[in-house]
Amino acid sequence: MSRAARALIFDLDGTLVDTVYAHVFAWQRAFAELGLPIDGWRIHRRIGMSGGLFARAAAREIGRPLSLTEVETIQRRHGEIYREILPERHPLPGAVELLGDLRAEGIVHGIATSGRRPEIDASLEALGVGEETVVVERGDVERAKPEPDLFLTCAERLGVTASDSYVIGDAVWDLLAARRAGMLSVGLLSGGYGEDELARGGAFRVYRDPAELRQSLDELGVRE
Repeated sequence: MSRAARALIFDLDGTLVDTVYAHVFAWQRAFAELGLPIDGWRIHRRIGMSGGLFARAAAREIGRPLSLTEVETIQRRHGEIYREILPERHPLPGAVELLGDLRAEGIVHGIATSGRRPEIDASLEALGVGEETVVVERGDVERAKPEPDLFLTCAERLGVTASDSYVIGDAVWDLLAARRAGMLSVGLLSGGYGEDELARGGAFRVYRDPAELRQSLDELGVRE
């Protein structure tokens, strides 16, 4: 009797593409335009959340609530500034090769991101991700990370159970969402979180970047 397929569900920003710090600068400028200065390191700690959750969490950092209009303006400006700062996306080391290996070997995988289309399209193109790959983005679910909806929806579309899915992410919010989804998680250092933070967040393995993960797939038991 064959065992159930194991699936890998990847976050996007900071996990497969080098975009985390562009997001930090874009959020920082968007807040500054409304006269709301916020330190970059405080923003970085929130990267990985959905835009709406991020704006409300950042509001606590600046000490006052944001109106709905302010939240919408900041989110819109973040997207505009982000595309201005980073018109071209750069895959992290080994990311393209890793995804190519998964396709070639028939290993079930997908991408689940708090980003939205069309903002994520350039990243997917840089990675060589085509229509054959399941991609779940913010607009596909009611709630984004740290809620589990993105990962659960991706697993459903891949035709696998939560218990047979691994989440690959770079932020503690990925790991928290994976835990809520009942999935094991793997941490990557490529988003700026430390190894201890990711391990405490629930990652049962932590690798430097997609290149090191590619060399360690056997440790996840996804190959026959």
